[in-house]
Amino acid sequence: MIVLVIALLIGILIGLFIPVSIPQNYSSYVAVGLLAALDSIFGALKSNLKGDFKVDIFISGFVGNTLIAMLLAYMGDMLGIPLYQAAIVAFGVRIFQNFGEMRRAILIKNKSFSKEEKNQ
Repeated sequence: MIVLVIALLIGILIGLFIPVSIPQNYSSYVAVGLLAALDSIFGALKSNLKGDFKVDIFISGFVGNTLIAMLLAYMGDMLGIPLYQAAIVAFGVRIFQNFGEMRRAILIKNKSFSKEEKNQ
């Protein structure tokens, strides 16, 4: 767990001190890819809280969701239709659903933990 926190801090510091500019032509692809990645991360956190996290499912979902979302955005650009908006809505809804389930799981664990403390 400490390694993950250190990696996160290093990533944040790199992002702050080495700015990356993304060409406007690719901004919709990057935005959709980031949302897909965030959706996979929140799904992994939710699964971890529930105790059924599996690395292979996480990695395949992370890569698969990101590639499909970017492909959808690309196809929409080729057709002249903003299909990336469908991916934004879908991943946005899933992120909020995962966050809600994580919140519920944490609250239920805390309630059961505080009840056990009172009984002892």
